[in-house]
Amino acid sequence: MASVDDLWLVDFGVPYPGEPATRRPALVVGPPEIFGPAFPFIIVVPLTTARRGLSLHIEVEASAATGLERTSYVQCELLRSVNRNRLVHRLGGIDSATSLKVAAVIGTLLGR
Repeated sequence: MASVDDLWLVDFGVPYPGEPATRRPALVVGPPEIFGPAFPFIIVVPLTTARRGLSLHIEVEASAATGLERTSYVQCELLRSVNRNRLVHRLGGIDSATSLKVAAVIGTLLGR
């Protein structure tokens, strides 16, 4: 079962222009486990390896803990809900400091 702060390989399928494409890492940001494993949707934020220097992108280092092969960036502006069946396999997870940075950016984007 996917948990908040997990990194998963997600199959995003065929994209519209500007959306994440095919299979790529994504950070699970919700829903909280209180919804239970039967809840069909999960909220994720895709990662990119392209360093664009945007304040909306949070860096995640490649390591055994994250399961990433290259330094990547959480694209907070691309927050989306996907069906749990799009989760291919768990890669790893992020630390609490990175989680707080992601939450702050997403909070700002949502006007909180």
